[in-house]
Amino acid sequence: MTPLIITAALTGAEVTREQHPALPITPDEIADEAARCAEAGAAMVHVHARKPDGSSTQDPAVYAEIIEKIDARCDVIVQLSTGGAVGMSAVERIAPVRLRPEMATLTMGTVNFGDGVFLNPPGEMLAFLDAMRIHDVVPEFEIFDAGMLATLNRWVATGVVPPAPLHVDLVLGVPGGMAGTSSALHALLADLPRGASWTVAGVGSAQLALGTLAVVLGGHVRTGFEDNVYYRKGELARSNAQLVARMARIAHELDRPLASPAEARLILGLKPR
Repeated sequence: MTPLIITAALTGAEVTREQHPALPITPDEIADEAARCAEAGAAMVHVHARKPDGSSTQDPAVYAEIIEKIDARCDVIVQLSTGGAVGMSAVERIAPVRLRPEMATLTMGTVNFGDGVFLNPPGEMLAFLDAMRIHDVVPEFEIFDAGMLATLNRWVATGVVPPAPLHVDLVLGVPGGMAGTSSALHALLADLPRGASWTVAGVGSAQLALGTLAVVLGGHVRTGFEDNVYYRKGELARSNAQLVARMARIAHELDRPLASPAEARLILGLKPR
């Protein structure tokens, strides 16, 4: 079976220190957590930047510092968010792509997101895709519902998106998106573009169950504080690395080897380092 890529979503845009005192916010904290997650088995880290007061930012200077500090500590793939935070403009959100990270996210449509609306009009999505092409950044296509996957399939069929390499992240359990259930995951998997690799990001209590299912089905796993701050009901996880280590143990028990960063780059079609 293809080695398992574990992605650690370290911080996100919405989680606060009030919700988890160990949330990494500063570039040094994020880089230290990335290194601990790499040691626990993660091959990639998904990064959102924060200001010193904890609020979200898409400032390229902050992202540049984060990337530099992570690269100094470990060899994980650094995947930047272009989602930013709900309410940010498209210009703000796409700005870090000019740093030429190995990967960046590209959400394939608009979705209700808790009490807000995560806006992704088609014109802006195409602009994001063009920016990634210009800066040689591989996109990870974020899918929150079946309509987003239908859009991606249409883009592949019409040549807007090359058919390979193609990687999608199935984000399940966001209030407003598809439920964090096995039936929702199977429904999306039935319509994946041919040959695409995939990760599942289960939100909240869905994280562990959907991650385990992905290990069995040959997909990949995202875990971490962006999607879930609990180790089990009522018990906060000590760190992102603790959540990564649990997925690594489950993969070991199921005889699924873990992908090293070098193997993950090969699977995802990234350039070797």
